[in-house]
Amino acid sequence: MPDLIENAEVQQAVPAEAKQEKARSLGLDAWQDLRKRPTFIISAVLILLLVLFAIAPSLFTSVDPRAGDLRAHFLQKPNYLHFFQGDWFGYDGQGRSIYARMIYGARASVVVGICVTAGVTIVGGLAGMLAGYFGGWVDAVISRITDIFFGIPLLLGALVVLNAFSVRTVWSVVFALVALGWTQMTRVMRGSVITVKQADYVTAAKALGAGTTRIMFKHILPNAIAPVIVVATIALGGYIATEATLSFLGIGLQDPTISWGIDINSAQKVIRQAPFVLFFPAGMLSITVLAFIMLGDAVRDALDPKLR
Repeated sequence: MPDLIENAEVQQAVPAEAKQEKARSLGLDAWQDLRKRPTFIISAVLILLLVLFAIAPSLFTSVDPRAGDLRAHFLQKPNYLHFFQGDWFGYDGQGRSIYARMIYGARASVVVGICVTAGVTIVGGLAGMLAGYFGGWVDAVISRITDIFFGIPLLLGALVVLNAFSVRTVWSVVFALVALGWTQMTRVMRGSVITVKQADYVTAAKALGAGTTRIMFKHILPNAIAPVIVVATIALGGYIATEATLSFLGIGLQDPTISWGIDINSAQKVIRQAPFVLFFPAGMLSITVLAFIMLGDAVRDALDPKLR
């Protein structure tokens, strides 16, 4: 009886917080680590601003980005006293507000980047999961198809695919980049699945009679997705740069779509006379790509316990 009383007193002495403490998951640990990284905070703020530009550009400017006045605004230099009137970045060779076009141009870049990243992650992730889990002839067939597509340069292949479209829109660019850009995700997912499927919990699930679909999506996918998330985050900035390059070459987006690549293409004609026309769209593109690369690096460091 005294022993029971002593045990009860010990249990009461344990803090309530210790009793309620739960095992921390990899995602929670990664989030706690990300919040302490300056690179993550800076990149997240920049990306949030870009998303706001894409969703609600009218909050940042009331100027029509397609309206131009050659007589009044032809290559007019920046006026830093009128921030929201379209004068802050000056005007291009068609008398259009560069500031307004920078704000509205974020929509095409963000949509292309997010949609292409989602598409290649889904297509490449499923292909890599099938190849890594089943192995054998399934792995051989998927790997050989991946090698064929991997040998096609993304930019060159996109040029060929987009030439088949008479009207090139955002969705045309997304289709071309997804059709050619899924190979990297396939290789990353395949290697991750091969490692995860040898774990004891996967063997236990098979022994308990779990189906193939349940094992793949319930046990393997959550534990194999971390490398894919890192690669996809970093690649997103690359897809935005690819879209701008295609638009710059005249094969990507076309007017009346507003794109930083189109503005860079137009600016090269007057770069000696008005270099600011090229500086601002090129600067926005560089900042956007850098933000996603910084975010990807921060996510990689947070998800990899060896780098902490």
